[in-house]
Amino acid sequence: MKIKEFLLIILALSWTSLVSAQGSTARGLFQADVGPAIDQEIVVLEVEYPAGVASASHRHNAHTIVYVLEGSVTMQVEGGEKQTLTVGEVFYETPDDIHSVSMNASDTEPAKILVFFLKTKGAAASEPAP
Repeated sequence: MKIKEFLLIILALSWTSLVSAQGSTARGLFQADVGPAIDQEIVVLEVEYPAGVASASHRHNAHTIVYVLEGSVTMQVEGGEKQTLTVGEVFYETPDDIHSVSMNASDTEPAKILVFFLKTKGAAASEPAP
C-alpha cells in the first residue's frame, strides 16, 4: 500500500469515528503492521489536553494525522501557518516536520485528539525537537 493511499484511508476512518505534553495523557488505541516488506506500523493514540496545557517543540518521524474529538487545539509545524482546530477538523504532519506548537486553545475547557501515526516499526512515536 502506498503512503498516499494509507493517508486517505486514515482520513476516511477518522471522519467515521504523543506527543506527551506536560499534564496530558496519551492512551494507545491501536497498532498494526503495515506489511513485512516495508517495516512500518500504524499507531493510534488518544491524547487529552487539560485546559491551558501545551507541549514542547517535538517531532514524530512519522506521517501524523490529528483528528479533534473534543474542544479545540492550536497546531503548527515549523515554517507553517498556526491553525486552531475544532471538533471534526484534521491536522497533518510529514515525517520531516518539527511540531512547534501543540496546545489546548482554551484556558478553561479540556481538549481531546485522536492521533494516527505511520512510522517505522518499533521507533519512538515522539521525540524532542533538536
